[in-house]
Amino acid sequence: MRVLALIENTKQEGRDDLTAEHGLSLYIEQEGRHILFDTGATGVFARNAEKLGVDLGTVDVVIISHHHFDHGGGLARFLEVNQKAKIYLRKSEEENFYFRALGIINKYIGLDQELLRKNTDRFERVEGFTRILPNVSILTDIPRQYDLPRGNRKLFVKKGGPYEPDDFRHELIMVMEEREGLVVFTGCAHSGVLNMMAAVTRQFPDKPIKAVFGGFHLIGLPVLDTMAASKSEVRGMGKELLKYPVERVYTGHCTGKKTYRVLKEVMGQTLEYFPTGRDIVL
Repeated sequence: MRVLALIENTKQEGRDDLTAEHGLSLYIEQEGRHILFDTGATGVFARNAEKLGVDLGTVDVVIISHHHFDHGGGLARFLEVNQKAKIYLRKSEEENFYFRALGIINKYIGLDQELLRKNTDRFERVEGFTRILPNVSILTDIPRQYDLPRGNRKLFVKKGGPYEPDDFRHELIMVMEEREGLVVFTGCAHSGVLNMMAAVTRQFPDKPIKAVFGGFHLIGLPVLDTMAASKSEVRGMGKELLKYPVERVYTGHCTGKKTYRVLKEVMGQTLEYFPTGRDIVL
């Protein structure tokens, strides 16, 4: 399996030809299939794909991890360059998602609803365990046995009345099965990466997890790269994550660089950063 970061908040050293943005988009090749996991905040991911030698027209399926713009903002561009791929996202009753902070910031962060309405034939809304390809599945039943990330406290949904805290019932996990183990994709892990690991191990008992890719939403204010949790809380999360049968964790985006450094102290070689342009074969 090949995993290539088309978009992340930073870019790999020496790749000045690429563009980074606050978002996530991963291109995956497995057994002749081409999968796109998220599309970043804008169409920049497509420009990076071209520079990295990726033909987005060959993508077979797209998975949108949750209904926030920094993971699905590039959908309009993708629909321009790919006429065939089915786009999977979790069924959601709510679409009006907002980031609110400091008493003055109130920003819509949901997907382009007009785009979704105009292209209903391209979108597949799923709920529950859904196998979308051989050895590729979506999970939406995510337990809440661990606390949710503190960074969620600035994220809301508007249901017609007052703003309410987002419960992230629009988030999913993608799991790919390989002979050596599972490869898990978390998006932002608003539901908590530990809860996601619990969901995966419950669905696939006794199977090792070869790798985890995605953000953990441990960042406070993205523009300042603040930590939403204390260092002791982050270290505790890292220690708990190591209790799961995970060989490698590749993170970035909403984890935050400061938080990454704290996690690295605990997780050591198990944890690696995954910037725009990084390309690995598992």
